[in-house]
Amino acid sequence: MYGFINTCLKSLVVEKYGEEIWEKLRVQTGVEDTFLTFEVYRDDITMQLIDKACKILDVPPDMVLKQFGEYFFEFCKRSGYDHMLRTLGGNLYEFIENLDALHSYLSLSYQKMNAPSFRVEKNGDGSMHLHYYSDRRGLCHIVPGIIGAAALDFFNIEISMEIVNQTEEEERTGKKEHIVFLVTQKPVFSYKRRNRFSTSPQYLSSSGTQVEKQLNKEDLDRAMNKIRDKTNLLSPCPMKKSHWETIRGIVTIGKGRLLRAFDPVYPKNLWIDPKTFCNGLPFHIVFDEELKVKQAGVSIQKIVPGLQTMGIRLNQYFSIVRPEVKFTISSVQKFINSQFVFRTKREMMPESWKQRPMLELRGQMIWMESVQCMLYLCSPLLRTLHELEERHMHIADIAPHDVTRDLILLNQQRLAEMELSSQLERKKEELRILSKHLEEEKKKTEALLYAMLPKHVANQLKEGKRVEAGEFKECTILFSDVVTFTNICAQCEPIQIVLMLNEMYLRFDRLTTVHDVYKVETIGDAYMVVGGVPVPVSTHAERVANFALGMIIAAKDIKNPISGSPIQIRVGIHTGPVLAGVVGEKMPRYCLFGDTVNIASRMESHGVPNKIHLSANVHQCLKDKNFEMMERGEIDVKGKGKMHTYFLVQNSTATENEIMGRPVREPDLSHESAQLIQECKADEFQKLYPQDIQPNSNEESLPIIAMKYADSSTEAHTTIKEKNETRTKDLAVRALDAESYASLQGDQLSNQEPHPHHMQGRSKPAAETPRIRNIRSNFCTML
Repeated sequence: MYGFINTCLKSLVVEKYGEEIWEKLRVQTGVEDTFLTFEVYRDDITMQLIDKACKILDVPPDMVLKQFGEYFFEFCKRSGYDHMLRTLGGNLYEFIENLDALHSYLSLSYQKMNAPSFRVEKNGDGSMHLHYYSDRRGLCHIVPGIIGAAALDFFNIEISMEIVNQTEEEERTGKKEHIVFLVTQKPVFSYKRRNRFSTSPQYLSSSGTQVEKQLNKEDLDRAMNKIRDKTNLLSPCPMKKSHWETIRGIVTIGKGRLLRAFDPVYPKNLWIDPKTFCNGLPFHIVFDEELKVKQAGVSIQKIVPGLQTMGIRLNQYFSIVRPEVKFTISSVQKFINSQFVFRTKREMMPESWKQRPMLELRGQMIWMESVQCMLYLCSPLLRTLHELEERHMHIADIAPHDVTRDLILLNQQRLAEMELSSQLERKKEELRILSKHLEEEKKKTEALLYAMLPKHVANQLKEGKRVEAGEFKECTILFSDVVTFTNICAQCEPIQIVLMLNEMYLRFDRLTTVHDVYKVETIGDAYMVVGGVPVPVSTHAERVANFALGMIIAAKDIKNPISGSPIQIRVGIHTGPVLAGVVGEKMPRYCLFGDTVNIASRMESHGVPNKIHLSANVHQCLKDKNFEMMERGEIDVKGKGKMHTYFLVQNSTATENEIMGRPVREPDLSHESAQLIQECKADEFQKLYPQDIQPNSNEESLPIIAMKYADSSTEAHTTIKEKNETRTKDLAVRALDAESYASLQGDQLSNQEPHPHHMQGRSKPAAETPRIRNIRSNFCTML
């Protein structure tokens, strides 16, 4: 089938059921998303689409096919075939009778079209029998949809069609499906179209015998005369007659009778000799019931020399292409209202002509009862000048009155336009695919940008706007680093350090999604996170606290490349106000400024391995939030003096799976079970709950379950798929900042007081060999 059919099917599914259903249908059948109009596709593609549509929509095949037939009629009208369909016939019988002629015309453009064939018979009660022939089985239910929609739209009649006979007939091309429909008509008069059709003589003649019984013509004439009389009385001036009414009033025949109907006049003798007839109609054949040729036009004799021998059988030199029936007089009489296409047989042509393409003839059959012969009036079926040249023919071989001469020239131009249209359609499809790929690349680029900057900040930068610095009255900042990182770097290869940090940061990045906190940046082994920035939330302290608990759990799975034992990290948290903004033009970063950053860094540097060090501000925010904390007491903090600090122990209500964002197979765990899971070590957890997703499993392939908070949005409660996981993997392994990496090798402490700048003045406790964190950045002036 041509792509036009599949495009119509796609349009039906999208328009009636939505884009999602079509995408599901397309994926299940494995077909492409777009079909080219003039491209030929396999029939099984259409069959699969229909079969899968029935299963997805849970609708019987006959209903789907009938709906497709109705939609196909409307689709053809929208595609420019409206006027062509309306002019096929003045009533439904003539419309169906000329469908084969329409298919024959369309075959000039769609040269590989294998259209069905239709034959219609009138019954005495006003009904009709519609014979449907097709090589494709199982599509007969499309016919009631198409014919019913055409009858209602063009002739304002509602019809019902039922199958009365279904057989398979052995024809020229093999077994063809032959379906006989009983078509009954019922007039439908709508208020909008009643006057239009009720006063139209054409409508009265087209509605069939049943309509003629219901509407008496004489009663209608009397009613029309009354209307005219009333109109003339009401009108201030007499009605003006039309041009043709005036002509009818003047022209008379015989004894003064008005010309009310056409009555043909035939001569007693045929005033044309056989020679003139054969020259004037160069393409015609007369044959009898035994298919013996009695007469042939001069041009056919020139192309098929064998026809000069009168009495030869026609089926020896020709085969029937359309309609696909056996070459017998009974089959021809059965389809006498159809156009017949004959093709010359190659084996009967002269030896020097066998390499040429065979000539096809197209025309109509006329049965001559008086001589019991069939007249085939035809013309050569040629589409282009190239086909004319291939058969060694010329325009002069076609009679001047034959429109085939004009058709060849016009179709030559039409085929050129179709080729141009097909090229444009292919280019359009290529552009659509490129646009789709461009959109995918754009999403990747945006994902990369959003990974480095907050979304609203990134959007402002893309639009070329200046990002103003913003003040946040309260947020919670977290710093973490690896204990003895300087010693590890001194004893390992650089690639081992990169792999270790990458594995650790992948797990930390996953936790940022679970608790919806913003990752500011990483410098060496330092990891900085903030809650409540850039989107203010009331639960910023809870989010960062749970994130810190998750970091401690995740760090247990990271191995020290020297000893092979789990690494140890220090975590420090502080709550307070900050100023946030974008600094720099090349590789811009979203940075935080203020004393809160300094204090958070001090909490980390003065912390204890595998402990979460809290300031008093954080303790104040978390004390009534189901968190278990332990008082550390007053400590001497560099640059700040004495500070009262605390350690975060655990979340009393949340399970480890909830903190880590892991899916659990048993959703309803009791409080006691949650406490047990929280307190057990990793090996004990595996023994007690083997059915759950274990902490040491490959978390990268697991979906992320966002933890619920009081101010969480509805979307945050749902499972977050791993669409960001690939982005995290791509971004995790970055080149370390040159100055930051060099700072790992320092061995002196900065004697300067810490400034309220991002990531400055961080010092290590006495337990570890001190190392400098003197990181210099080029900041733009903040106004």
